[in-house]
Amino acid sequence: MSNPPENMTRRRLLMAAPLAGAAIVGVGFWKMLSGMQHGSFNPHDINAPVLNRPVPDFSVPDQAPGQGFSAQDLRALTQPVLVNFFASWCIPCLAEMPTLMGLKDDLTMWGIAYKDRPENAAGFLKHSGNPFTRLGSDRDGRVGIDWGISGVPETFLIGPGGIIRWHSAAPLDVDSIRGTLVPLLESLKKS
Repeated sequence: MSNPPENMTRRRLLMAAPLAGAAIVGVGFWKMLSGMQHGSFNPHDINAPVLNRPVPDFSVPDQAPGQGFSAQDLRALTQPVLVNFFASWCIPCLAEMPTLMGLKDDLTMWGIAYKDRPENAAGFLKHSGNPFTRLGSDRDGRVGIDWGISGVPETFLIGPGGIIRWHSAAPLDVDSIRGTLVPLLESLKKS
């Protein structure tokens, strides 16, 4: 019995490589779905920032109708502030706005228009309401990269001294506010 030619062995290996790759991806996807079903995998935790660390160094220029801000402004805080990354082209951001408008009397919010034209962001806020007391523009997305965001909307609770205390990579809703944000704000008031 003779050995198969070397070309035949290479050809079989090259044909098997994509199948092996697909099998590996399939197993990974199955594990992710299984984790979601059992509550051990939260897709919104991907790229979550390191909590209880200072905000990154950054500065965002004014976004009409508000005034921009920087890391120094957040580090000078004595009360918690919610920092929300949003965009006029973002459908979940539009869906989140009524929730943010409902919070504006109870919690100070600062906004960052992410990869958006200033005129579009201003029109978005005029149409859907503006819950923000400070408002900056991150036109090229560099500040978002420094914060570790993966898209919009993303929201951060910044505690006194500019420390990141909470992060959400999903639109805020009543359940997330009641279940997570309100208890955290209460604990920050006590400390």
